[in-house]
Amino acid sequence: MTDTIIIGGGAAGCMAAVYAARYGKSVLLFEKNENIGRKLRITGKGRCNVTNDSTTEEHLRNIPTNPRFMYSAFSMFGAEETKSFFEELGVPLKTERGSRVFPVSDNAEDIVAAFGRELKQLGVKIVHKRVSSLVIEDGACVGVRAGGEEYRSGSVLIACGGKSYPNTGSTGDGYTLAQSAGHTVTELKPSLVPLVSPDKYCAELMGLSLRNVTLSLYDGDKRIFSELGEMLFTHFGVSGPLVLSASSHIRDMQPNRYRLVIDLKPALSPEQLDARIQRDFAENLNRDFINGIRRLLPAKMLPVIVKLSGIAPEQKVNGITKEQRRSFGELIKAFPVRISGFRPIDEAIITSGGISVKEIDPKTMESKLCRGLFFAGEVIDVDAYTGGFNLQIAFSTAYAAALYL
Repeated sequence: MTDTIIIGGGAAGCMAAVYAARYGKSVLLFEKNENIGRKLRITGKGRCNVTNDSTTEEHLRNIPTNPRFMYSAFSMFGAEETKSFFEELGVPLKTERGSRVFPVSDNAEDIVAAFGRELKQLGVKIVHKRVSSLVIEDGACVGVRAGGEEYRSGSVLIACGGKSYPNTGSTGDGYTLAQSAGHTVTELKPSLVPLVSPDKYCAELMGLSLRNVTLSLYDGDKRIFSELGEMLFTHFGVSGPLVLSASSHIRDMQPNRYRLVIDLKPALSPEQLDARIQRDFAENLNRDFINGIRRLLPAKMLPVIVKLSGIAPEQKVNGITKEQRRSFGELIKAFPVRISGFRPIDEAIITSGGISVKEIDPKTMESKLCRGLFFAGEVIDVDAYTGGFNLQIAFSTAYAAALYL
């Protein structure tokens, strides 16, 4: 018999295993993949945005789902503790735009390797088997079943992630295990996910990557997100960092409710853009309109934006009216993309929804329904925007649970 069993060798599971072992517990870590940290390896485009170097209040503001549940855990183990943890394990960190924290090496493998070394040094035993069920006796979780065997323990922590990126092992096992112990699982939805658009011109622009543009998300007439960065047009709609961030602000996807607006020239005011267009026109007075704006926008975008402008592509530049020119400038500052849905959850970075926080003690992460059963990470119904906030949720809940396992 071991003191505690941890299900899942991802961010939350590894952090909980380290601290439980540091506090003198014997730990059995179950990871069904051949190696730990498979999803960690691909986070932040393989760079691993481990946390956000900001206050607890700022972290809470970036959690749209059940932020208050996280207050106690963040107070015990926040961004400073996360940074110190990895730097003490020999991973130097750096802070970039938006207070995002990454390894100096820009290599997520360094984070996974640090966990691996520490787990080995602490004597944590890793079992590469899928946990099929919990062992529950007299209202308490006393072990798990895996690979046809039963493993007994004083406590069990479920930290096996959500349903996003199933090829990394996040296949929703934690929800099934929790439900077997009587827990409620709220509706599971994709978050930080590409968006589907009914606009056919998205497919025409497929493969076009836009940099240094401002993407705004509107709920009706209300702007609910706006950020400068990169995005990508695809055969189904739009993707890329800005789009993933915007998607997490969509809480109730409905047709025609949400729309995106792209400022293709955010560095220029409307007046400055109009002056720029006038200069381009002056140099191309006798050219067709579509050829007179070649230096203004990416070549792939020209046929689409000309069509949306309502100006005939073959119209001579010297025949374009002041009203047409200004309307064209407005289109560049507010290029529209309608939104009709999310891409499937298996393409999402994060799962929104999970085990109801009403059934978990926010201080200890222990189940209120089954003694000795704990939860940490994405499996809980708490999710955040991009910027290192989701990994901090994993680390904070893991630390809180480790104190009481």
